[in-house]
Amino acid sequence: MFVARNNAQSVTAERVVPWAAPTPIDPINAFVPLPGSKSLTNRELVLAALANDTSTIVAPLRSRDTNLMINGLTTLGTVFESETVGEIEQLRVTPAQELTGSGTIDCGLAGTVMRFLPAVAALALGPTGFDGDPYARKRPMGPVLDALRQVGVDISDDGRGALPFTVHGFGSVSGGRVSLDASLSSQFVSGLLLAAARFENGVHVIHTGEHLPSIPHIEMTLETLTARGVKAYSPEAGVWVAEPGPIAARTVTIEPDLSNAAPFLAAALVTGGSVTVPLWPHTTTQVGDQLRSLLTHFGATVTKTEDKLTVTGQPDGKINGVQLHIPEAGELAPALVGLAALADEPSRITGIGHIRHHETDRIAALVSEINNLGGDARELPDGIEVRPAQLHGGLWRAYADHRMATTGALIGLRVPGVEIDDIACTSKTMPDFIGMWARALGCE
Repeated sequence: MFVARNNAQSVTAERVVPWAAPTPIDPINAFVPLPGSKSLTNRELVLAALANDTSTIVAPLRSRDTNLMINGLTTLGTVFESETVGEIEQLRVTPAQELTGSGTIDCGLAGTVMRFLPAVAALALGPTGFDGDPYARKRPMGPVLDALRQVGVDISDDGRGALPFTVHGFGSVSGGRVSLDASLSSQFVSGLLLAAARFENGVHVIHTGEHLPSIPHIEMTLETLTARGVKAYSPEAGVWVAEPGPIAARTVTIEPDLSNAAPFLAAALVTGGSVTVPLWPHTTTQVGDQLRSLLTHFGATVTKTEDKLTVTGQPDGKINGVQLHIPEAGELAPALVGLAALADEPSRITGIGHIRHHETDRIAALVSEINNLGGDARELPDGIEVRPAQLHGGLWRAYADHRMATTGALIGLRVPGVEIDDIACTSKTMPDFIGMWARALGCE
């Protein structure tokens, strides 16, 4: 059984009606297939566009971010052809014989688009403009733009180090040694590495910041490059190399997006139920795989079989407080903080200062929204501290951030009357989040 006032977001000419988060009465017992990984899809799209022949991407994620990537690469001359085989999409990607600028790329709010495609545009002939959503103009771009200048790329940004900017491509990039501070985002490094095999001298990236960026995301980039025959490696901590050479065409099947499993697996804890995700990979570079260990700190029982992951909450719905330092798992932080807001003990989650520079300032946003529902959360320099409090219903603002929206839905499982102001922003990585959530809760 469940209590839900409405399961869809209504849009009128005047305003968007908030989405009422369902509150189940009984523990859930759900089987939740996940869409493909955004991180892997967008990396493979870029590499396919730079490859030496046509590639096929099987089961790519189709979401706002990946569609923006496809549109951006199309602007540069890449050709995409889609067909469905047994209900699974197969996307053929044919590289342009010569990448062409003279267009404008809409980055939306996608960090992968705004940080991966400037290096690709530098290989094109002609100027390519970049812009995006209003908040995208606040996301840091300076380190990757300065790094591209170090390898000979001409970029006009009026000194802002942010969107909008123009990359003036001349058909080739010299490449070479680059120093940059990637503390704010591993995407600065990945954006250079993905295109570097097409640079005349490849790239040798040296991180100069005090804190290392998310290593799993960079390892994912290195793995996708290596699978296409590129010599890409990390000779020591904070240093990455991609040598010049061809990028091989290949057929690749995209793994499920394990980070998107976070709200669903956390729902098992909140309701005292059980959630199973199929096709969980045996080995992976995805950060979401850390959920297997992280959720046990909150009191979950986690079981991994050959191709499934099952998370079971405590029968009484008890959630333990935690002391976590997770610098490599910042994208999982919103769901974990949501659990902490429902825990019976204080929690402290640190090492996540960089999430202030994601789709929104996630630390400030999480603290504000938890406190608006009667919670007791406070900002730390690099994290959040949450104390037990009796939460009540109310409006949860998503800030156009998909992970903020799903965290509000997670809290709504325990707290009746939570309404999300913009559930539609989940289309960034999960186009059917509302339907998936309803099916998991038995609301459909």
